[in-house]
Amino acid sequence: MFVINLKLKGESMIIRIDNLCKVYKNGNIKVEALKRINFSVEKGEFVSIMGPSGSGKSTLMNILGCLDRSTSGIYELDGVDISKLNNNELAKIRNLKIGFVFQSFNLLSRSTALKNVELPMIYARVGARERKKKAMEALDRVGLSGRVDHKPNELSGGQKQRVAIARSLVNNPAIILADEPTGNLDSASGEEIMAIFQDLNREGVTIILVTHEPDIADHTKRKITFRDGNLVKDVWVENPLDAREVAANLTVIE
Repeated sequence: MFVINLKLKGESMIIRIDNLCKVYKNGNIKVEALKRINFSVEKGEFVSIMGPSGSGKSTLMNILGCLDRSTSGIYELDGVDISKLNNNELAKIRNLKIGFVFQSFNLLSRSTALKNVELPMIYARVGARERKKKAMEALDRVGLSGRVDHKPNELSGGQKQRVAIARSLVNNPAIILADEPTGNLDSASGEEIMAIFQDLNREGVTIILVTHEPDIADHTKRKITFRDGNLVKDVWVENPLDAREVAANLTVIE
């Protein structure tokens, strides 16, 4: 096992994982999806999670996103011990503390970009006027102020993902969890999305991104690699790729 232990230097700890385990049971068969995982993430980091299929990275993201519970160990998010929360409290944490971005966008097909971005604020009981204001600001932040009335079928893949990113921002979450956010996009659109993430991170947004693509992970500041349920590598990226520079050098094949 190859692990580099790093002392983080951020302002405050957003995530603390201590001896985290996840065991799935199927009759008498037990599968250890995560085996005594330890790491932390500081506010303002941009971290990629990598690993082959079955490595445990998806299980970890489900736990980080409060979509699943660990079998044992500690998961603290922004100072809250997640293991002590009931289902209603977990739902509240998901809506207020975590912004989700998925490979498949997860947009409501019959709703406009604006209405899709407003959705988390409806659950948070934000008033209609404030919802619209914040949603417009978020769409402008990702360069879609001219597409607010467009429905998903009127948007490109990259534009759909921008809407999803805008939606993830509106409740000012502690972290954004992005699960293969470039997986359904061509190279140019993928770089556009990574440029947005890099801009947000420069503004202080904490981002954790799952990817199987090494070149996408090279855009982040830190790479954590899983294999067979173990954290096997945790390294800083000395010179992360600049998405706008990469995009400028892409060769378009007609």
